[in-house]
Amino acid sequence: MSHSGLRITDLRVNVAENEILKGINLAVEPGRVHALMGPNGSGKSTLAFALTGHPRYAVVSGSATLDGQDLFAMSADKRAKAGLFLSFQYPAAIPGIKVSNFLLATRNAVKPGDLPPAKFRQLVMEKMDLLDMDISFLGRYLNDGFSGGEKKRLEMLQLAVLGPKYAVMDETDSGLDVDALKAVGESVNAMRADPSSNHTGFLIITHYPRILQYIKADRVHIMIDGRIVKEGGPELANEIERSGYDTIREETALHA
Repeated sequence: MSHSGLRITDLRVNVAENEILKGINLAVEPGRVHALMGPNGSGKSTLAFALTGHPRYAVVSGSATLDGQDLFAMSADKRAKAGLFLSFQYPAAIPGIKVSNFLLATRNAVKPGDLPPAKFRQLVMEKMDLLDMDISFLGRYLNDGFSGGEKKRLEMLQLAVLGPKYAVMDETDSGLDVDALKAVGESVNAMRADPSSNHTGFLIITHYPRILQYIKADRVHIMIDGRIVKEGGPELANEIERSGYDTIREETALHA
């Protein structure tokens, strides 16, 4: 059996001694897109923060491995170095820190010394061209005065520059208008089509199916009350669009 993938097995997580995740099983393969959908409060963001090592989220039992490595045996920074990336719902603004310096610092933190300065700048230029971003971004302060769409595009640039093995995108579509949402979708699709990419696997966490109009999911998982209750292909997102989550809640109750 192959050990590749971000593999989550019977994961249970508490927050402030309250059980939020109640036995999650999920596997994200290299180069594939998985969508994790569910209503507010179902535990989707808890999964993202538990995977990336937020101290508030206590793993009670279960396991998570990244290409065979025990994720929970690593500190948060080592998880990033191993190839795990988290795209935040609300990226922070840091006045005084230029985007160019931030990108260099994050690359050096995750992959220390792997590129000399000239090669790093070439990489950044290539990724900005791939994502259709203006070079003026590099001279701006990190997310300072950025629109919601600009913040998300910068996160996509960071993702492209870091080249992680697996990217967890936690409600990236939150608060975005249609144009910004389309830009994020185009960015992800460009990275997936890039022959020099790392064949990144994506876990897209979302409440609404609209982002999946721009990013085709290979697999869709529905989470309700801390459990994955239904799985299927991209058509499952269309079912949510038509009927909402109540129908799935009723199905789940019938089979409980």
